[in-house]
Amino acid sequence: MTTDLPTTEEEWRIRLSPAEFRVLREAGTEAPWSGEYVSTKTAGVYDCRACGAQLYPSDTKFDSHCGWPSFDDAIPGAVTEIEDHSHGMVRTEIRCARCDSHLGHVFRGEGFTSKNTRHCVNSLSIRLTPAG
Repeated sequence: MTTDLPTTEEEWRIRLSPAEFRVLREAGTEAPWSGEYVSTKTAGVYDCRACGAQLYPSDTKFDSHCGWPSFDDAIPGAVTEIEDHSHGMVRTEIRCARCDSHLGHVFRGEGFTSKNTRHCVNSLSIRLTPAG
């Protein structure tokens, strides 16, 4: 995990690729089905691509067929939720609790899993650390 976090958006811009910056720091969204982790089944932990904080164990990942990686639970305290009124709707944005980078959105009540929760996460927001 990175110990020294940038303090300005310009410092983040230097650390991240342009696509990562757009998603992580400007709350952008990658195109559906384009991310490297949409179909990944590898065991491990998904970390924040910006700061390295652990966010999602791979055993919480499931196939929602929405075009983005989906998880039904985060590591306790790893993400924060913020009400999002963009695009003419009300959603719940999820951000890394450590560096405040945008991850995606969380949806509840869809019935995909027994937890009835779907964290819809951009692949550009996470990096898989394989088990072992």
